[in-house]
Amino acid sequence: MQPISSVWVRDPKMQKNDFWNAYIDYEVCLQTNSVCFTKKISSVRRRYSEFVWLRQKLQENSMLMVELPALPPKTPFFSMNNARQVSHRMKGLQRFLEQILQSAQLLSDSCLHLFLQSQLSVAKMEACAAGRTHYSVAQAVSCCGLRRFHSEEELHKHLDVSCDSESDCSDCKHPEDQNENSSEEKAEEPVLFDLLQNSQEETLSCSSGST
Repeated sequence: MQPISSVWVRDPKMQKNDFWNAYIDYEVCLQTNSVCFTKKISSVRRRYSEFVWLRQKLQENSMLMVELPALPPKTPFFSMNNARQVSHRMKGLQRFLEQILQSAQLLSDSCLHLFLQSQLSVAKMEACAAGRTHYSVAQAVSCCGLRRFHSEEELHKHLDVSCDSESDCSDCKHPEDQNENSSEEKAEEPVLFDLLQNSQEETLSCSSGST
């Protein structure tokens, strides 16, 4: 069977660093039956600057052998309370990931797996991919909360992360505990690959700020 990977960039939300600084992040949902991925379904939140980091790392690691798709351009006039601008950027980010997932060479890149299926920050993704952390890429991915989509309504609910890998995976389950639950997870494995083929545009209620 031909591997299928579906990715969605959705649910833009404004996040505030402090009173003056804010940014928008997006939920990145991946659903796949590819053997390249440890998890068949995952959901993380990423901001535009993290997409920029991912593209740079993929370009470096592929040694310019792969022509990467472009990201939606960063504009100084981007406004978080402009629904059209946010929607346009969100669709551009999704197209970028869809094209990335079509490259067999890029699918082997650790940075892509950490970006799509871990909760790590950019600094920790770089350290983990370089082998400078006490946890591996596979362990960082396994710490990420799992999400299963059985309906479109369920897809639009928020993810409760089961393990925060930002805390260096200190709260993750031991392998023995994970093995005990493996049979339960396999029983819930069936998924739908045709969800959100015609996804509706997000309704935004963001207040203004900077990216």
